[in-house]
Amino acid sequence: MSASVNGREVALDTLLLVTRDGEYSHTALRSVLDKHQYLEKRERAFITRVVEGTLEHMIEIDYIIDQFSKIKTEKMKPVIRTILRSGVYQIKYMDSVPDRAVCNESVKLAGKRGFGSLKGFVNGVLRNISRGLDDIAYPKDEAAYLSVRYSLPEWIVSQWLREYDAATVRCMGEAFLTDRPTCVRCNTAVISKEKLMACLREEGVTVTEDENMPCALYIEDYDYLAKLQSFREGYFYVQDLSSMEAAQWAAPEEGSLAVDVCAAPGGKALHLAEIMKGSGQVIARDLTEYKTGLIRENVERSGLDNIKVQQWDARIFDEELACAADVVIADLPCSGLGVLGKKTDLKYKMTPKQQEELAGLQREILSVACGYVKPGGRLLYSTCTIHKKENEENAQWFLKTHPDFELQKEQQRLPGTDRGDGFYLALFVRVGNGCTQVR
Repeated sequence: MSASVNGREVALDTLLLVTRDGEYSHTALRSVLDKHQYLEKRERAFITRVVEGTLEHMIEIDYIIDQFSKIKTEKMKPVIRTILRSGVYQIKYMDSVPDRAVCNESVKLAGKRGFGSLKGFVNGVLRNISRGLDDIAYPKDEAAYLSVRYSLPEWIVSQWLREYDAATVRCMGEAFLTDRPTCVRCNTAVISKEKLMACLREEGVTVTEDENMPCALYIEDYDYLAKLQSFREGYFYVQDLSSMEAAQWAAPEEGSLAVDVCAAPGGKALHLAEIMKGSGQVIARDLTEYKTGLIRENVERSGLDNIKVQQWDARIFDEELACAADVVIADLPCSGLGVLGKKTDLKYKMTPKQQEELAGLQREILSVACGYVKPGGRLLYSTCTIHKKENEENAQWFLKTHPDFELQKEQQRLPGTDRGDGFYLALFVRVGNGCTQVR
């Protein structure tokens, strides 16, 4: 590690931003890595792994600490708790780091942060864990075991066990903890997939194709995206396979009018624009200036000019678009339980009450968005969760309350069972010749 920068200290600060200050992990880590872009790839990779790994395994880590510490994790000072958590992660999951080094560096961190009186405590807990790691007893109750083993809040595990069998829940838990290459979609409006693969390989990136999604590639062994000229030139967009399915299912024809009511950061809207080969128009909307800024940034990088970005509250009906759209995509705010492998801290922030509120919000937005669909047009409803109340149950509610729509197809994609993230898609078609707005 560079003499002026201690990677473990950077990781500690990043973890505190998330666990103590409430920042989202992906934004906190991105901000920290942007600030330390001058570091070597190996150093940045160490920081990333310690932060992401500690958050991924935090419930299991706390369970382990509580077996060796008289003071339980929930009663510890945030800095000490975070030092111990990152130390346990390194001991259990990073074979390249000697346990002695982890203990020594953790003790130093406690001293540097003004907790000299607790250096002995930190040292004792970590050394005892190092010696007793293989003898830890895990809970016998199935829900409790799955919660600890896969670091999932027990209420989420219990919910899934009511909706899926135990083998499926285990499969999802494993998938969330498995490293995967970055999935990207080739911007076929500006470059062919073959040429993009050649460009990436020239930049030292490992590239593989997807067998079933022609526009998808997997990339590995790069430092960070903004360092790749191919990314800066807009040759590809980071997007999961499941998300790509949304535009594929919507299948707009050339010259269509398409509306994406909750579009940030813009992947699906861009995909629609590419399928339409630059013709027609895609209206990409989101609620805040920040989110529309993300869309504009990606649109500018893409080189596509058939996308119009607007700031708009999806709960408010726009009379100008009444019965006008060939395709409407409603990829709506959700509990995000299908993407816990990427946004690990979501599982600690989400609550059953929030899930209920989100399911209601989805119904509210669907009842507005459907009013933009012309007769014969398509409405694609999607979420990145695996909660039936937000998915299948909402689709059935929509059909009952909006009889001028028919369900053409739906799919719940599950992590570990299906390729890509956990994701739900439902494609509705507006039937009949009339176009009354059902609210």
